[in-house]
Amino acid sequence: MRLFARGGHRSGWGWKVKVERGESLFSRTQTQATSRQLLPHLEDYRVMGSEMELTFTEDLQLTEMMRLRVQSLQQRGQKRQDGERLLLPYESVYRLDFREQELTFSHWNVTLQGTGRFTVTGICQLWTPDLTNLMTRQLLEPIGQFWRNTGDPDDLPIKCLEADIQEFGERIAELAKVRKVMYFLFAYKEGATKEKISCSLTFNKNK
Repeated sequence: MRLFARGGHRSGWGWKVKVERGESLFSRTQTQATSRQLLPHLEDYRVMGSEMELTFTEDLQLTEMMRLRVQSLQQRGQKRQDGERLLLPYESVYRLDFREQELTFSHWNVTLQGTGRFTVTGICQLWTPDLTNLMTRQLLEPIGQFWRNTGDPDDLPIKCLEADIQEFGERIAELAKVRKVMYFLFAYKEGATKEKISCSLTFNKNK
């Protein structure tokens, strides 16, 4: 398993860490904050020989529709339906578009500038809020969790639950075999914001 992660700080520089079977290799690299706010474009899909990198992109339309659902319930004084999963204020909907579907998971690529925590939760249903509400039974486990604590040294790599993100990545690759798009909930906590985060997955192509 490999995890590439960078944690930035005020000077704009960070450390890039490669973790593979307990070994670490550090190299100095300049971090740049990028904000993915549009629907998927070609720059979110990179092919490198037998590897393919896919970047999570925010789905602004679906995020807004889920926020409107919450507002509508509040204005009418109604409750969510049994088992419905409402979007929380610090969450957004992201997606992966699979231009190839025969994939094997390789590793996560995560950048978090400064401190904070964010989580990635997969949605297994073919889901569009205009057709059906998001249900809690459709959320995948485990989830991806990444964080840097206040007071952590600047050269400390981003933290994660390695077994969980490995299993999560493998499940995504399996679901890619039967669909061309998959949705996710990104949650930002403890100072993390979407402007401070970039997140992608690298797969190996099976054919």
